[in-house]
This record gives sequence, C-alpha cells and structure tokens, in this order.
Amino acid sequence: MRRKDEVSGRGGREEPPSSGESGSPEKKLRRSMGLLTALGAVLAAAGLFGLAYVAVATVTTVAVFGWLLLIGGCVGLLHAAQSRGASHVWLSLIVAALNLAAGVILIGHPDTTAAGLTLFAGLLFLSAGVFRLVGALVVRGPEMFLTLTQGAFGVLLAVLVLAQWPGSTLYVLGTFFSLALLFDGLGLIATGIGGRQLLGMAGEQRPADDEPRS
Repeated sequence: MRRKDEVSGRGGREEPPSSGESGSPEKKLRRSMGLLTALGAVLAAAGLFGLAYVAVATVTTVAVFGWLLLIGGCVGLLHAAQSRGASHVWLSLIVAALNLAAGVILIGHPDTTAAGLTLFAGLLFLSAGVFRLVGALVVRGPEMFLTLTQGAFGVLLAVLVLAQWPGSTLYVLGTFFSLALLFDGLGLIATGIGGRQLLGMAGEQRPADDEPRS
C-alpha cells in the first residue's frame, strides 16, 4: 500500500532503473564480446602456428580426431549401458566399438592414418570437381562460369594432392586444419569487435532517446 501511495504521489510514474541495474546486461554483453574476441585471437594464433609448422599441425590434427573418436566411443558405451533392454542397444554398441577402434588406430598410427586421409581428401576433391564441371556443362545455368571455376579449382587441387602423394601427407591435412582455425578465429574477432562497436553506438544513442519530450 505504501508503495502505491508513493507512486501516486509522484504523478503515477515509477522511477527509472538506476544506471547500475540497466548497465549490468550491457556489461555482460561487453564481457561476452571480449571473451569472443580473445577466443578468436587464440584460434587465429593457432592457425598461424599451424601454417608455420605444417607437419606438426598434420600430426596434431590426426591426434585430435583420434581423441574425439575415443571420447565419442566411451560416451556411446555409457549410453548403451544406460539403455540396456532397448531395441537399439546393439546398434549403439557397434557404433561405439567402431569409434573406439578408429580412435586407437588414429592415435597409434598417425603417419599411416594421415596418408590414408590425404588420399581420401584428394579423391574427394577430384570427384567433387568433376561433378561440378559436368553439372555446369549439362545444366548451363546463370551460374555456369562460377560452377566451372569451382570445379576446375577442385580438380587442380586434387591433382596437386594426388600427384605428390604420399609426400603430400606432411602438409595437406595440417594446411587445411590450420586455415580452418585461422578463418574461424578471424571471424570470431570480427564478431566480437563488431558487437562491442554496436553496444557502444547503442549506449551513445540511449541518453538522447531518454530525454523528456516537450
């Protein structure tokens, strides 16, 4: 009752929230954007390091994939143990066993696995490039030139990878993985900086919007 009387005595208007209360969400957003920028910087630095030491990046890529498969296999086994009696438990066990076996092979034989993955990547580039070239020539759509360019680039990349295989094993996977880290890091940095700039512009416009109208 006292609160209502105070509000009515002030002309029915409630007091606006204090600057500390209204600023806390903005501070949290700024902190999140700062963390996003820092994460992007770490990823970009890792990408540059991988490009400088491609062989190390290749072995690291294989090891990371291997550990991810091991972790996925263990999680699959736990899920299968928790869902005993279900109709799909045998399928979960098979998938978990395959993940565990693939993880052990990747970690135990990184050189052989990297060679196999490089060969697979080269064949994948070749098939995708040929498919795009044939599709562009058959369909002849408005994006024919772009599709032909992408197909020719895929075939050229496949030829470069397969012609030097297995020597290309030392740099193909590491280069692709490092470039992915670099571009992801730059994207996160751009997102974080852009978000902080938008918050700053919103903070500058807020006092003008809060001025009492005559």
